[in-house]
This record gives sequence, structure tokens and C-alpha cells, in this order.
Amino acid sequence: MNPVVGLDVAKGESEAQAFLDKDKPFGKSFSVSHTKEGLDSFISFLKELKRKSGIKPAVILESTGHYHTPIIQCLEENQYLYILVNPIISYQAKKTSLRKVKTDAVDAHHLCILYYKVEFEPYKKRGERFLNLRTLSRQYETVTNLYVQTKLQFHTILDQVFPEYRGVFGDLFSKVSLKLLKEFPTSEDVLLTGIAEIIDRMEEMNTKRSRSWIREKAVKLLESAERNPFHQGVYESQLFSLDMYITMLLQYQDHLSNLETQIDDLAEEIEECKIIQSIPGIGEKIAATIISEIGEIDRFNHLKKLVAYAGIDPSVHSSGKFTATINHITIRGSSRLRHALYMAVLCGIRSSRNKKLKEYYDRKRNEGKPSKVAMIAGLNKLLHWIYAILKSNEQFLDLA
Repeated sequence: MNPVVGLDVAKGESEAQAFLDKDKPFGKSFSVSHTKEGLDSFISFLKELKRKSGIKPAVILESTGHYHTPIIQCLEENQYLYILVNPIISYQAKKTSLRKVKTDAVDAHHLCILYYKVEFEPYKKRGERFLNLRTLSRQYETVTNLYVQTKLQFHTILDQVFPEYRGVFGDLFSKVSLKLLKEFPTSEDVLLTGIAEIIDRMEEMNTKRSRSWIREKAVKLLESAERNPFHQGVYESQLFSLDMYITMLLQYQDHLSNLETQIDDLAEEIEECKIIQSIPGIGEKIAATIISEIGEIDRFNHLKKLVAYAGIDPSVHSSGKFTATINHITIRGSSRLRHALYMAVLCGIRSSRNKKLKEYYDRKRNEGKPSKVAMIAGLNKLLHWIYAILKSNEQFLDLA
């Protein structure tokens, strides 16, 4: 016998269906609550299934964000083999039925059928350090996106309140710039305060700058206030929004700074990050993102699997005598890994930092390939190098 249990995972509970062997369902489907009592009951069911079949059953389930985490942890603690299936694969398997039925019980049933049709490999768990690095890298990306959106909204409200303020500081979003604007949000506030008090407040905010620099910025602030068209007519709602966005920007800056520190500290402990940084064009942040998404290189026993995981493998379309000649990349797998590789290639070919990669890119362009096609070819080449040096645990040698 070859017993298996299919789990259709949802938020808070899952639907389970057991098979003793191919085409031999064991009982009806049942719900498994993601609580201690529910999971203990599920483990008892697995033990009963083992007594019935004489073999310890495997568990097959879809990867569903973080909802499957309690199930996975429970199975690992009790040393049960489990298989995480890509939702794309399971979705295609469900479409093989002629009847259009979509329920949790049917989905669990289809997972069991899929188990007997396809030869799956056991799930290879990532190490704790790689999981921590991935979590921190994704948090950094999320906070960065929020920070960028807040910047855009800040620009909009600043244009309505104090548009001339833009020319005061070289970096509009520096801490001293935002704090000064928070204290003097309108041109009227600046003109009523006077330059002497503004200089005193700036010295309290930023003691690293010279007094001449502070005086220069204070004079610029006063001049910008005199040119500002909105001396009056600023609404309370606009001032409230400006203050809110400044507070948010300062908080995001602190969060990003803390995340950068944690990512850098963790990346220092991971040897793989140092290895791929030996490739010209890959810096600390890009290296941390690439390694956090790939995890242990042993998870991929062939280069093609890593290329497919990055979603840069070419799609294939052939039917009868027709074979498509224009094939786009699949763009499946990890979009974050794909974006990090793109940035690494972009950094590598700029100013010829990575001479070998730049020569390869230029060769593709000379062959008549469009720039996007040449870039994807560069991504593929870079991923080949990353796979090779991680497998051999050696530094990249730029022979150009």
C-alpha cells in the first residue's frame, strides 16, 4: 500500500481526505482545525491510517502563504513526510475533471489523485537563518514601497502648502529637513519666526553641521518663504495632512534603518552571501535578497529547477506541425528573486562593472536581440554563475 492524506488548507482549518492506495479512498473527508486539539486529533488519524495500511502515510498540501505553517510544524514535530505542491500544479490537475465542481473536499481528493500521478520530492526545509533573512528582506521591500507611496503623497500636499520649500535642502527627505518643515509648515510661520530663532532651532536639530551651513539654509528658507504664493489660505486639513505625512516619513526611515542593520548583521553570518558578492555588480542588499529567496542551494538538484524557480525559463508552445518561434519567459516562481537578478545585471553592465556580463550583453545586442531579450539572457547567465559558485562553494573569478 501507499497511503496518503490530501489537505486543502484554508484560514483556520483544512479539509482532509485519505487514500490507502491509488483509487482506494479511506473514509470520507473531514475538517482539521488549526488548533492544538484539532492538530492532535489529526495526528491520531494519521496513526490510525498507519495501523490500517502498515505504512506511515505521507501528507500532500498546497503552499498557501502562511496558513499552512501550523500544519507543517505539527507534521515536523511528529516526523511525518509532507509534500508542498505549487498551487499552479494543483490547479492544472483540478481542471482535468469534466465536472466543474469546486469544494474543499473535492480539492483534497484531487491532491491525493495528483500524488499517485506525479512523482514528487519530499519538501526540503530551509534553515532558520535563511528564513529569517527572507522575512527581513521581504519586510524591507514592503516598508520601502510604503515609504515611496508616502513620499508621493507628501509631494502632493507640499505643493498645496509650501511649494517653494523644495529648494531649501539638497535632500528634501533628510531628517533635519522634515523636522524643520514639521515645526514651520507654512511660509507665514517662517516669516513670523525670524532667521535668528530658525538658526537656533536648526542647531538643536543637527549639531554635526557647521554654523555657516546652517545659516545658509536658514537664509534659503527665509527667501523661499518670501517667494511662496500661499502666505494665506492654507486649510487646517492641509496642515494636518502635512504633519501626518512627515511623521510617517520619519518613522519609515527609522524602520528601514533598523531593518538594514538586521539584514547586514545576518548576511555577515551567512557564507553564501559573501560568495555571491564576489560577482561584480552584486552588493550587500542584492546578495541578501538573492540568497534569502534561493535558500540552501541543495534544494535544487539541477540548474534548470533554479532557473524555473526564478521564472526566467522560456515557455514552450508546440501543437502538431506548429512550433512557436517567439516564446516569452514563464514569469513564475519568485518575482523577488527575478527582480533582484535584474538589478544585479543592471548594476553589472553599467560602467562595465562586470566585464564578462557586459561582453555577453553586447554580443546579444550585436546579434540583433532587443535590449529586453538581451537583459533576460544576462539574467540567465548570472543565475548559471550563482548556481555554479554556490555548488562549488568558491568565489567568482572575473577572468576578463
